[in-house]
Amino acid sequence: MSSKSNDQGRAFEYACIKELWNHIEDHRPCIIDNDSVFAAEHAWNQQSPEMKNKLAIAAQSFIDTLFSAEPLILECDGNDDVVVLSINKDSDAEGGDVRDIVITRKSIRWDIGLSMKHNHFAAKHSRLSPTIDFGAKWYGLSCNDNYWNTIKPIFARLQSLKEKQVAWRDMADKEDAVYYPIVDAFIKELNRAYNADKTIPARLISYLLGIRDFYKVVAIDQKQVTEFQSFNLRGELNKEGKNTKATLIIPKADLPTEIISLRFKPESKSTAELYLNNGWSLSFRIHNASTIVEPSLKFDIQFLGVPANIITVHCRWE
Repeated sequence: MSSKSNDQGRAFEYACIKELWNHIEDHRPCIIDNDSVFAAEHAWNQQSPEMKNKLAIAAQSFIDTLFSAEPLILECDGNDDVVVLSINKDSDAEGGDVRDIVITRKSIRWDIGLSMKHNHFAAKHSRLSPTIDFGAKWYGLSCNDNYWNTIKPIFARLQSLKEKQVAWRDMADKEDAVYYPIVDAFIKELNRAYNADKTIPARLISYLLGIRDFYKVVAIDQKQVTEFQSFNLRGELNKEGKNTKATLIIPKADLPTEIISLRFKPESKSTAELYLNNGWSLSFRIHNASTIVEPSLKFDIQFLGVPANIITVHCRWE
């Protein structure tokens, strides 16, 4: 992700924090954890007036949908505890919590989280390298020797090209000599792991979606819509209040238990497609993340399909 895109993403987080505060403060005490929003506020201050207006509208559009799914945010139940709005640190994502914004009521030990995205839908950008054991990291089963023996000579060549300061754009055979064999090794290794352990599909989705349930909120400028999507895998979302029930029902989604198909995307040498049961499907597109060749690549991992009981609401900008 470019520096500009990253800054706009952080600015969107800040716009959402401010809009949440404005709406919640009308119903119950609410504070912003200022220490946690420092970087987001700085990114917001760097945006043009036009971009600020766009991000604010994108944030406003989904607030009512969130409140209809989560009555505990606003409910006046005789408990006037403060609602705290905060932004998670990058280290939280590294530990498995992919939520960006967290809404907390400490007295009832309740919180929910939002994963905020601006103009992109990637689930993760996971790296592959000659030292990263993606199997151990993603789903707890180390890659075998066949995988390592395949990829290490490829990455050794990339290291040599890096030392010569060769640019990726000047590497004519990168698709055939780098992307294709590494994706092929990835496909074979993931299939091998699944044959050894049938819990791999559920573990993989848990790696991608984190250790806590959340709502994904995606601002799509071109369509002037904010997509609001539930990932309620453990039943943490949509809790009822003492006196108020949710008007938007968020069912619990089932994790996958089977790999139906894992293959190259037709006519592609750089993308694998994974089809699982219970409505899950993903794409893994490998790409370089730098100008100069280096012995490290990234997967752009996106969901092609999710279960029908993952609720998606398209909130139009007004």
